[in-house]
Amino acid sequence: MAQVSELVFSGVERMDRKLEVLISCMDQTDDRLIQSSQITGHALMIDQCDQEGGWTRPTLHGTARCIRTTQRGLTRSRNMAIAHAIGDVCLLCDDDEVFLPDYEETILGAYRQLPQADVIIFKMADRPASFPDKIQRLRFPKTAKVSSWQISFRRESLLRTGVRFDELLGAGTGNGAEEELKFLLDCQRAGLQIYYFPGTIARVAQTQSTWFRGYDRHFFYDRGATTRYILGWPLAAAYALYYVLAKRALYRNCLTPGQALGAIFQGMAENKIGKQAAGRERTI
Repeated sequence: MAQVSELVFSGVERMDRKLEVLISCMDQTDDRLIQSSQITGHALMIDQCDQEGGWTRPTLHGTARCIRTTQRGLTRSRNMAIAHAIGDVCLLCDDDEVFLPDYEETILGAYRQLPQADVIIFKMADRPASFPDKIQRLRFPKTAKVSSWQISFRRESLLRTGVRFDELLGAGTGNGAEEELKFLLDCQRAGLQIYYFPGTIARVAQTQSTWFRGYDRHFFYDRGATTRYILGWPLAAAYALYYVLAKRALYRNCLTPGQALGAIFQGMAENKIGKQAAGRERTI
């Protein structure tokens, strides 16, 4: 990685580093993803592929860098991006977003308006709004409504607290999702201030998920495992009851509420992610 860093970081240390978009993707051969995403400023792309390397290329108003890695897993990609980011403010991005022309001013304007904010959540143009159309402080359980592509943060805040994405969660782990919830809960526990700002920054296509295969027993089993790992038994049990009742329109053609709840509690009881975490701690 030393050679990659020399290549990717060459000539960018003195750039205006206000905002940097952190992109997680796979098997890219050039910078067409930067162009199709309509990124005009600074960006760092983590390309999980079959070789190591990287490149640095100009954008309209900034610099795009790419680190190519043979590592796998979405949360590993996020953490690598955080480790190599140089922007003062960073925005998480997937490979299916298209940014609006004024995305940079919207994001940086929010941080100027909210100097106390460590993390700011934004709107997406083609997604139902998760919150009322006003600035507000977010804590759990409201943060359970947030998707990764809405999340921005001050890089210094993560460096200071050591908050990162949990690599036992997310696409590529076999444990389902909820990595955003764990990340935001860890931010909250570390004393970071999370805000919602009702500014729209992009559209999200997301035509095919890398992990979601429908509301089947496996989905609910994984949800039980992840929520117990993130929240602990009591909160996870309460959240399971809420989720099964509130979301029954989504899964009613696949399972009954009783079947969904049973799969969730089976996942909670078997606690596979908690066991993996315990094994990880023993090897450290």
